[in-house]
Amino acid sequence: MDVNAAVAAAAAIAGVLTGVIAMLAFRWSEREQKRPTRTSLHTDPVLPPGVDTVLSVLRSSAVVLDEADAVVKASSAAYALGLVRGGRLSVEPMLQMARDTRRDGEIRQVELDLPRRGTGRGEALAVSARVAPLGSRLVLLLVEDLTEARRIEAVRRDFVANVSHELKTPVGALSLLSEAVMDASDDPEAVERFAGRMQIEATRLTNLVQELIDLSRVQNDDPLEDAEPVRVDELVAEAIDRCRHQAGAKQITMAAGGTADLHVWGNRGQLAAALGNLVENAVNYSPARTRVGIAARRVTAPGGDMIEVAVTDQGIGISDKDKERIFERFYRVDPARSRATGGTGLGLAIVKHVAASHGGEVTVWSAENQGSTFTLRLPEAGAARDRAQQHPYLDGLDEETGEPTESSPYEPLPAPEVLP
Repeated sequence: MDVNAAVAAAAAIAGVLTGVIAMLAFRWSEREQKRPTRTSLHTDPVLPPGVDTVLSVLRSSAVVLDEADAVVKASSAAYALGLVRGGRLSVEPMLQMARDTRRDGEIRQVELDLPRRGTGRGEALAVSARVAPLGSRLVLLLVEDLTEARRIEAVRRDFVANVSHELKTPVGALSLLSEAVMDASDDPEAVERFAGRMQIEATRLTNLVQELIDLSRVQNDDPLEDAEPVRVDELVAEAIDRCRHQAGAKQITMAAGGTADLHVWGNRGQLAAALGNLVENAVNYSPARTRVGIAARRVTAPGGDMIEVAVTDQGIGISDKDKERIFERFYRVDPARSRATGGTGLGLAIVKHVAASHGGEVTVWSAENQGSTFTLRLPEAGAARDRAQQHPYLDGLDEETGEPTESSPYEPLPAPEVLP
């Protein structure tokens, strides 16, 4: 009996001790859970109510820093720009601005040039950084990417400078020639010679002004508002008629071929101007007694069939370094030859804008001293109608640069053969 009683008493004591230990362990665990850790200081929702939602819809890159300069909140754009790395703000000037703002509560703003991540080149990323206090402990940093805005501004400045230069040349020539006519009033032959030169410069000035108007129109107008099915055969015939006189003077043969009875959907006037510019360039940059060919065909592409109109010449060709720039406004492969032919440097820019606004593209294949082939690629009439209702990008052009707002979904064409 005594032994049994002793065992029972020991078991009871052990049970009590186990209960006490379990209660103490529970209390200690509860206390540890309530204690703030190093991680929870930065991940707990310490932002003021609604700030997280506002930051998520901002277009600017947003970073929120605490009193220890640790990142409490950062948008995905901030990571993409390389502003945040390893949970810290990696741009020292911005970090110093944040510390100064935390100290005195003043809002600060500065523009900086940052190196691009992963490019390996010296290109700079232009940003505008603005720092403001957010409550009593936090600092808000907003960073706006100004790179594209600066590029557009540079394009605008270059365009104005180029237009001024191009207008100044024929206007200055007209002024000098008019003085020469006045001084040679008693010499009929000189007057006739100078008057002929004035006529040439006046024509060049008229063409430049007209192409500036055309370029402005294709950039600002929606060609699909007045779209209609357009026969490709008629566009080709109109382009040939437009250049028949120049081709005849140089004894250049123009030949049309390819698939007949094709239709594209778009603005007839703009499409005729685009194809006419391609044929006119082919004639102007081809030697005498050569051949210019225009051929059309239907090709299969994702989203619907496409119509390709290729203009091939046997001219001087285009070097690889010039191919990337020939569609820029006022860019000329051979400035001296452009002056001789009266070129303005706007023809291919107009072709590019017309193709992009109609949901297509223009590509070039060329080899120096062998010739060039420019291919205008446009959606076929039925496919273009359907795509215009589904995809608004077909008429989407950047108002400043004229660049398509979305890249073309079609693959580039293989290099065509030069006509024999």
